[in-house]
Amino acid sequence: LSEDELHDLSFDDFDEVLNPRPENSDFDAIVEEALSRRGFMGGVLAFGGVATLGAATTALAPVSAQAAANRFGFSAVAAGIADTIVVPDGYNWHVAARWGDPLFSDVPEFDHETRGTAASQARAFGDNNDGMSIFSDTDGRQILVVNNEYTNRSVMWGNNPDGKYVTDDDINKGKNAHGLTACELKEVDGRWQIVKDSPYNRRFTPDEPMEITGPARGHDLMKTSADPEGGTVLGTYNNCGNGRTPWGTYLACEENFNGYFGTADADGYVQDGAKKRYGVSGKDWGYGWWKVDSRFDVAKEPNECNRHGYVTEVDPYDPNSVPKKRTALGRCKHENAEVVVNADGRIVIY
Repeated sequence: LSEDELHDLSFDDFDEVLNPRPENSDFDAIVEEALSRRGFMGGVLAFGGVATLGAATTALAPVSAQAAANRFGFSAVAAGIADTIVVPDGYNWHVAARWGDPLFSDVPEFDHETRGTAASQARAFGDNNDGMSIFSDTDGRQILVVNNEYTNRSVMWGNNPDGKYVTDDDINKGKNAHGLTACELKEVDGRWQIVKDSPYNRRFTPDEPMEITGPARGHDLMKTSADPEGGTVLGTYNNCGNGRTPWGTYLACEENFNGYFGTADADGYVQDGAKKRYGVSGKDWGYGWWKVDSRFDVAKEPNECNRHGYVTEVDPYDPNSVPKKRTALGRCKHENAEVVVNADGRIVIY
């Protein structure tokens, strides 16, 4: 594949091309062995149960749909292809916050021609929202915290030739559109909008200082030239889903962190076992961060990638708080972190 074709792939396809999985994984072998042990009769019983259940649910489907409509109190919207949001009769919608909206009065309004700068983006609403939660303070003020997972390069740099970065500022603008956005929202004349200059307004970009906590803190693989103690990391990015804790904090879940690392001699770069397992190679996903920030150059700073792929905890009520990467929750491509208070009072995070 050409570089352009590679960068146009989804994250999953990007990983598959650079790090193809074996046709039969260890998990496949375990499943095959388990199924063979259960024997023919168990399979027949399982199949019969599924077939019976399928017939029952098919017969009940019209009734269930009608019952669901009655429970929810509105009629389902018709299927359509219009490029807009469609809501049931009696409901309405409006945009409360969007990419590039200023969080502070000293930031210019979003310019569709230039699409902003790295400096303006660092103090404006991020791109490509994913997980999000609303928090209320003791005065009833509403704080929205949102994951800004990634950027569409053709949109971020759509004003450039071929929709690619041209300058270092282009790269840093895309970088600053990643991370998290926290902002206060207020309803004015029936429409929610950002409260500029609110003390709750904050961006958590890939350059935000964060504390590493838990068992991985201080490990040799977490140490870099900028952080020889392995206890402080800059930034969070590519956060997918999220969670919220009973004590009022926000959990951001880092997912496809591997696609942001690269190096000049990408074809000559040799992965070690750990990097290969996580999909870290010499080729990035077309963002170019390694060209402006050496910590994303996997050949120059081989341990930086080990400091990403965690659940990051943020306190939305304290604008001076330092986010914490909770390594005790494991390192993987996190999709979500659902928090449950168990019957015995213990906190369980799925």
